[in-house]
Amino acid sequence: MTADTAPGAPTARQMRTTARLHAVQALFQMEASGQGTESVIREFLDHRFGAVYDGDEMMEGDPDHFRAVVEQAVNWQARIDQMTDRALVAKWPIARIDPTLRALFRAAGAELVATDTPPRVVIVEYVELARAFFPEGKEAGFVNAVLDHMAREARPEAF
Repeated sequence: MTADTAPGAPTARQMRTTARLHAVQALFQMEASGQGTESVIREFLDHRFGAVYDGDEMMEGDPDHFRAVVEQAVNWQARIDQMTDRALVAKWPIARIDPTLRALFRAAGAELVATDTPPRVVIVEYVELARAFFPEGKEAGFVNAVLDHMAREARPEAF
C-alpha cells in the first residue's frame, strides 16, 4: 500500500483486473448490440465503475487500462481474430465459439499486441476471468491453451 492509498482501497493490480472484466463485458455488449466504441466506453465509465447493485458496490477499475483494452481490441480486431483462429482447432473458427469467450480473447489479444503487459500476466489474468464467467466449466483450461498459443505468436521473445 502506498501513502496515497486509503486503507481498504483497491490496489492498482485489482483495478486493472476489474478494468479487464469490464473490457470483456463491454466488448461482449458491443458485439451483441452493435453499440459503438466511444458510446460503450462512456456508459461503462459513467455507470458501471463503482456502481451499486442490490446494495453491493462494484469495485472501481482503472479507467485508462479499460479504455486502452477496449480501443485496442477494436483497432486490432482482425489481427486478434486471426491469431485466435490459428489457436483454435480447424472445426471451431472464432465465429463458432461462445460470444463471451470471443470478447475475452479479443481483450486479451489487445493486451498481447498493443500493450507492454507481460504475456504471462495476460494469460493468468484472463484465465481467472474465464473461471469467473464459467465457474462450472472447462473453459479456463481452453482459454489457457488458446492464450498461450496467441501469446507465443504475438510475443515470441517473451518465451
